[in-house]
Formats: sequence, structure tokens, C-alpha cells
Amino acid sequence: MSRWRPPTRRGSAYITPEGAEQLRAELHHLWKVERPVVTQTVHEAAKNGDRSENGDYIYGKRRLREIDSRVRYLTKRLDELQIVERRPDDPEKVFFGAYVTLEDEAGEERTYRIVGPDEFNLREDKLSVDSPLARAMLGKRLDDEVVLHSPEGQKRFYVVDVRY
Repeated sequence: MSRWRPPTRRGSAYITPEGAEQLRAELHHLWKVERPVVTQTVHEAAKNGDRSENGDYIYGKRRLREIDSRVRYLTKRLDELQIVERRPDDPEKVFFGAYVTLEDEAGEERTYRIVGPDEFNLREDKLSVDSPLARAMLGKRLDDEVVLHSPEGQKRFYVVDVRY
């Protein structure tokens, strides 16, 4: 039995200007702030002698690999991302970057922002454009019904507000 796994599907190559700035800030922090500190720690630990039992050296090298891996990923990803700054021609229709307020069947309202897969965060109500709910919302207008098909069954929402 092999260890081969099929490649995972890449997320959409869209990002908001704020999301792109956050990724650039993370890249800068990792490369200019954190990596030099960890490199210095590993250097000091290496001078102490036996590296096989030196925790600072072992964990420092591991952290350097993690940082380098993340830096490589961010560099490649930032090159392929397309920053969406333009507002749509029809502001009442749901597109990428929209703040959409949905009302469920119980009358509860919740506002989501449709963002790229690199910046989604459900705690901040940011939905990935690749998520099932965001896909169901795209192209809808004010007062349209959004039907989400989930394992628990169908859920219905109504678009109450759209803004950019």
C-alpha cells in the first residue's frame, strides 16, 4: 500500500485587499522578525555542544522548518492571488466581497462577508467563497431565497441586506 494521496483542490485565487495585506504582514513578520530570533537561538544552542539532547537546538530547528515552509507557501500563494478591489456594477446582487445579511426561518439574522479561502474566519463571520453557503448566495438579490443543502436537510434563508 502506498502513501500517495491525490492532490487537494486549491481554493479560489481571489482575495480582498484587507486579506492580501494580512498575508503580506504575516510573511513580513515571519521572515524579518521571528526567523532571525529563532536562528539566533539555534546558533546559541549549537555552541553548547551535544546537539542530540539540546532542546533549544532541536525545537529551534523544527520551528525554522515550520517558518520556512509557511514562508514558501505565502510567497507562492501571494503571487497567484488576484486582489478584488472593484465594486460590482449591480450593488444589490451578491458577489465576492459582499456583506450579506441572511434571515433564517426562525427570524434570526446574521451578517456574513464573502471572502477568499485564505482569509475566511467563522468567528468573524467571514465565509469562504468556496463554501456551500457562499456558493448558494452568489448571484442572489435582495429578498431572494437561499437554499442550502446539508446532511441535516435543506435550510432556507432570505437575503435581507447586501452591501459592499
